[in-house]
Amino acid sequence: MNRISKTVVGAAALGLFLTTAASAPALALTSAAPAAAAADGVDPQLLEAMAAELGTDTEGAQDVLRFQADSAATTDDVEAVAGDAYAGTWLDESTRTVYAAVTTDAAAAVAVDAGAVPVEVEHSLTDLEAIAAQIEASPVPDVIPSWWIDVEANDVVVDVVAGGDQVAADFVASLGVPADAVRLATGVETPETFATIRGGMSYLINNQSRCSVGFAVQGGFVTAGHCGVTGNSTTYGTFRGSSFPGNDYAWVATPNHTPVGQVMDYAGGTVAVKGSTQAAVGATVCRSGSTTGWFCGQIQGFNSTVRYAEGSVSGLIRTTVCAEPGDSGGSLLAGNQAQGVTSGGSGDCTSGGTTYFQPVNEILQTYGLRLLTS
Repeated sequence: MNRISKTVVGAAALGLFLTTAASAPALALTSAAPAAAAADGVDPQLLEAMAAELGTDTEGAQDVLRFQADSAATTDDVEAVAGDAYAGTWLDESTRTVYAAVTTDAAAAVAVDAGAVPVEVEHSLTDLEAIAAQIEASPVPDVIPSWWIDVEANDVVVDVVAGGDQVAADFVASLGVPADAVRLATGVETPETFATIRGGMSYLINNQSRCSVGFAVQGGFVTAGHCGVTGNSTTYGTFRGSSFPGNDYAWVATPNHTPVGQVMDYAGGTVAVKGSTQAAVGATVCRSGSTTGWFCGQIQGFNSTVRYAEGSVSGLIRTTVCAEPGDSGGSLLAGNQAQGVTSGGSGDCTSGGTTYFQPVNEILQTYGLRLLTS
């Protein structure tokens, strides 16, 4: 469906539109204090992140925060006075402009008085919200994963997955709403909830086999190489690197989820990862895995070589910690220091066994990854 055409009311008719003190004295009087306070006490890291996003410095980010505070007051003013003719506001932070969509000339004048640029549209925000509520109350087809109000386009956007165009169009037609008030956005991916990725938790590879997360790194997690090859999909992302045999390490990128520097202790809590200093032979270490949970033992040696059926792997940590299938890739910790990811071994967690681990620092160095700590 076509985006509705909108009319920005001319400056000759209604004056200047930038939200500055000169052009909107009433706004400056009501919002000067909140705007001045908007940048006070803001976390420096947040300001740096904002500056990077905006292509400016931290002073520029603070200026944007003050503009946001001003614009909130502008929005409140327009909405309160325009009433049913109000259709939403949006910002252009690069020019410090507030746009206000309205359905009447009188409301356009109100927008100018508040310091906003009026844009004349067909549908009020109340009308669009009613359409969204009607969709919510209807038997929505599975091909529609989401919908939202686009105040700039003055319509309700209905997201549609690939191949669902006709089903979605039929559904929208059945609503009996104005054709220009609803727009289909096709080929949309189905949203999913964001998972918090911690060491020891399970994940599936190609919806078939199961392994465990080793440690969270910037952008994903490290795990065992025998769990999957580069390009394999997982519950949380995609293998971006893998080496097995010879080595037994891999890393998975998780762009839609949040890795954190913690390991599950399978007792209802987590262990904070503080670093990756290598422990000594004889040190007590503990392993987290999705099959058997949390088990501990001692380091017996380093630079061990194991001849698996698939080939030899060398440079491993040998321990007395037990493990079972599905624990592969899981975390090995010495206190709060990351040691390695579970490779393989013998025995089980009933009778005991020997388990080998791929050192974590080698994985980080190989792929240029940064261990996440907390």
